[in-house]
Amino acid sequence: MSSTKTSLVKADGNNYLVPFILVTSLFFLWGFAHSLLDVLNKHFQVILGITKAKSGWIQAALYGGYFLMGIPAGLFMKRFGYRKGIIFGLLLYAFGAFLFLPATYVQTFEFTLLCLFVIACGLTFLETAANPYTTVLGPKHSAAQRINLSQSFNGLGWMIGPTIGGILILGNDSGSSGGNKFSSMALPYMVVGSFVLLVAFLFIMTKLPEIKEEEPEHQDTDEVKKPFWKYRHFRFAVVAQFFYVAAQTGVNSFFINYVTESMPQFTPEKAAYLLSLGFFFFWFGRVSGSFLMRWIKPNRMIAVYALVNVFAMALVVSNLGWISLIALFVTYFCMSIMFPTIFALGIKGLGAQTKQASSYLVMAIVGGAVCPVFMGLIADKFNMQVGFLVPLVCFLIIFLFGFKGYKAKINKPAAA
Repeated sequence: MSSTKTSLVKADGNNYLVPFILVTSLFFLWGFAHSLLDVLNKHFQVILGITKAKSGWIQAALYGGYFLMGIPAGLFMKRFGYRKGIIFGLLLYAFGAFLFLPATYVQTFEFTLLCLFVIACGLTFLETAANPYTTVLGPKHSAAQRINLSQSFNGLGWMIGPTIGGILILGNDSGSSGGNKFSSMALPYMVVGSFVLLVAFLFIMTKLPEIKEEEPEHQDTDEVKKPFWKYRHFRFAVVAQFFYVAAQTGVNSFFINYVTESMPQFTPEKAAYLLSLGFFFFWFGRVSGSFLMRWIKPNRMIAVYALVNVFAMALVVSNLGWISLIALFVTYFCMSIMFPTIFALGIKGLGAQTKQASSYLVMAIVGGAVCPVFMGLIADKFNMQVGFLVPLVCFLIIFLFGFKGYKAKINKPAAA
């Protein structure tokens, strides 16, 4: 406990425990919002009888919002600061959640996509601000410790979302009041919207430090002359991040479909609980992965994990019952380290261009908007198992990045 307290006290004596708790809550909120989507995917297939490809537009609405709002969010925070960006993002998130109430009266798939798009716009602000904030709420030497702690709450949000969705949404699919098939969505999103408003109020009432731009301690002569997009390792990282988010979103989106179709003893509600278990393995993989990276190079670790997932996806496609389900859980464990590791390897050596390059890596999550629709089309034409060939190919590309594509060729100035 004392070490945690120390890591939140700066040399100037300021204690940032309360601001850190508030910022960490943002990690939980976007993890919860993302995992709830995977329940909605199956929900709309059941209540509307839509195809898997059309249900994939749920993820397209969310990740498309990230892509479109990425640059405006960055410009907003550059003009008004991270604190106001967080508050604005929380208000957008709450507004999108409260839109689910009129959605139960409009009762169209398209209006629900609008609700999710608004939520995504809010989440873009939160994700853009949260990581930088954790680095300034305490001494520099413990910044990595604080980020890992905050990320663990992101995993907690991912775990809880499917369970809540399974109980309140999928559990009520057959008993919607008055024949309103959309009514089961109102309660969870009203609760979420109210909680987000409370967090926004706390941010308004709490004094937070403003993040100041700092010059890098060492700047390479080559990087001054060469724009960041001309570095091969950065370009490969953007590609790898695109395919990672595509794979993760595809697996999440159709996990419930796969389980219910390949193992009929599981209802959609029970499959949602299994999805929560998958996110537990994701969380455990992230915690253990950060620990193992003390001894294993990140690029080697991501290459091995990606290769394991290639074989895991082959087992899933083979439809071997419990063996395939265990392979899915292995996939979640191995996916855990991929996003932050690709991110870190992609910006390595970019110095003063790091922040600008980071925005492109964030925008690469648009892969999550493409993959579910593509997987759905394959599943509709063949079956759900064949659809998992898409993430198999994605993990193969990530393996190539970890095996060789990560190498940063930065020309450093000669020693004096």
